[in-house]
Amino acid sequence: MTVLDEIVAARAPWSAIIRRGQVLTIEDLKGNQAVDCLLYNADDTAERYSAPDTVAAQGNIFLTTGSVLRSSEGRPLMTVIADEVGRHDTVGGACSRESNTLRYGHHTKHQHACVENFLLEGSRWGLGKRDLVSNINWYMNVPVDADGSLGIVDGISAPGRTVSVRAEMDVLVLVSNCPQINNPCNGFDPTPVRMVVTV
Repeated sequence: MTVLDEIVAARAPWSAIIRRGQVLTIEDLKGNQAVDCLLYNADDTAERYSAPDTVAAQGNIFLTTGSVLRSSEGRPLMTVIADEVGRHDTVGGACSRESNTLRYGHHTKHQHACVENFLLEGSRWGLGKRDLVSNINWYMNVPVDADGSLGIVDGISAPGRTVSVRAEMDVLVLVSNCPQINNPCNGFDPTPVRMVVTV
């Protein structure tokens, strides 16, 4: 049964509480769209997604079917139960006005970025800058070379592809439908995505 079905506009934030046992499916409507994501224990937001705990527990820096998204307490927040793409990033971080300026030049400082989306949407739940941690980048292609360097390259998704995660506790999900236009994570053209919650 569907309990929520919403379109998130290009460059926009989104949030919802996904109850234990519910499944959140993110659909890449047009293809090649990065979706930055933060997770929090809905009952105690001091417990939140931990990239280091997730990577260490699964022994892999990429997320796909079977990946358990662990909290700062080492507990499962959500589990990836279906993935039509095959690989998602959890080390590349979120774009910000500051990182845009550093990477792409001072002329980009005015551009809206994922950190601003997280701050805007998080404020609805009493969250601030100190509550932002390393995030998940659904659909973002961040290959890692043998020397440990990483890059942001063209995505490996396609129109209509989905990733589905099941909540293992009540989870507050914050999303930034990435507004980045200076690197190929969105094909230089941010597009809408669809968020569907089912039981």
